[in-house]
Amino acid sequence: MTKDEPAAIDLATAALLAPHGLDEAAIGRVFGLVRAHRADDADLYFQLSRAESWMLEEGQVKSGSFAIDQGVGVRVVAGEKTAFAYADDISEEALAAAARVTRAIAAQGGEGAVPAPAVRPAPPLYAPLDPVSGLDDAEKVRLLERLERAARAADPRVRQVIGRLSGEYEVVYVARADGVRAADVRPLVSLSVTVIVEQDGRREQGYCGGGGRYGYGHFTDARVEETARTAVRQALVNLEARPAPAGPMTVVLGPGWPGILLHEAIGHGLEGDFNRKGTSAFSNRIGEKVAAPGVTVVDDGTLADRRGSLSIDDEGEPTARNVLIEDGILRGYLQDRLNARLMGARVTGNGRRESYAHLPMPRMTNTVMLGGDRDPAEILASVERGLYAVNFGGGEVDITSGKFVFSAAEAWWVENGRLVHPVKGATLIGNGPDALTRVSMIGNDLALDPGIGTCGKEGQSVPVGVGQPTIRIEGLTVGGTG
Repeated sequence: MTKDEPAAIDLATAALLAPHGLDEAAIGRVFGLVRAHRADDADLYFQLSRAESWMLEEGQVKSGSFAIDQGVGVRVVAGEKTAFAYADDISEEALAAAARVTRAIAAQGGEGAVPAPAVRPAPPLYAPLDPVSGLDDAEKVRLLERLERAARAADPRVRQVIGRLSGEYEVVYVARADGVRAADVRPLVSLSVTVIVEQDGRREQGYCGGGGRYGYGHFTDARVEETARTAVRQALVNLEARPAPAGPMTVVLGPGWPGILLHEAIGHGLEGDFNRKGTSAFSNRIGEKVAAPGVTVVDDGTLADRRGSLSIDDEGEPTARNVLIEDGILRGYLQDRLNARLMGARVTGNGRRESYAHLPMPRMTNTVMLGGDRDPAEILASVERGLYAVNFGGGEVDITSGKFVFSAAEAWWVENGRLVHPVKGATLIGNGPDALTRVSMIGNDLALDPGIGTCGKEGQSVPVGVGQPTIRIEGLTVGGTG
């Protein structure tokens, strides 16, 4: 943010409160209704979002969408109970009605006066841009056309190209019963391409995408061309792929996006709600060794412009760099306000929600395994026989047991330290806590993903980031077709 740009609190007030005749006096009256009953916490979450998506195939826009949504969620917490109501009508009448609904969980006898409001400034992790209105529609289509041309020019075997462009402008304002007022203006853009190539009757596909909290200007000609080339290269590699082997073996994970395995298999198990309820494989293990020496995992919501970053979380708390595992030792969990209070723990700024119509819960932001001291070439050279997983597709995990299954979108068979040939159909099968103890080498090439992650939990989806260096894991089970 430059000195000439208005603060997020001013932008949010102008977008969410002023047009609806709301001010601090009105918010105070709403909290007065809430605090007439005993409650441990209460907040109002105002949100305005404009989102669009475009899909271009065979040179034509085949589908597109545009949506405007706004509303407010009212939450009251008493003990472990939460009452929640929301409305797409932002007015004092609607807020008062929602507040009266939430009072059902609280007993009579409140805490008295409403605290004076105190603004919590948000650090400028990204510019308060509006991507949706920042570029006209014709330019958005031309951007996708450049992407398609670049993919087709990369190789004559390209048969089909599907380009996707999306953007979102989100403004949030959080008012809490303890007096805290916080706001954020969140841009988000994404550009991706899927290509299908054909050779001798065999068809394969490749994918590449990226984005972050930018405007559409982030997608320069150079980035567009690199995105297209990367997708085509992956598809061509898959043309040469042989059936994947199966069984326990040494597995090397590449840097960047393969950190999605870390996110799913380990990160979810470190979220506070699962650990408060004792349903995580990491429950009651703070201070214990849960990973190999050298393994340090952080969740960092403060990385500038990253897809998973937030200036504040959805409860008005500043995000932070939270060390979860340090040199193999479990140091903490990710917490929202409710679970932190019930566990007697520190709030970590990880209370996230999909929208005003959803409750916040502990969620990851950018989850990263830090780099080590080994050259990635040295790690590959150390593998006598094994798998090198460069990129991942889908996967799933059981939080209670930590068991995971992931499919590799690009993988190579390695013999005597050399990449022999690509393989297809490889799945990685294991247990998250166990896999952490099997890490034997950690590269010095830490990389973040290109900005494509979306995390689902209890029906809610939020943007996230992942990252890791090249790592070697011993005895990981590979499911294959060969």
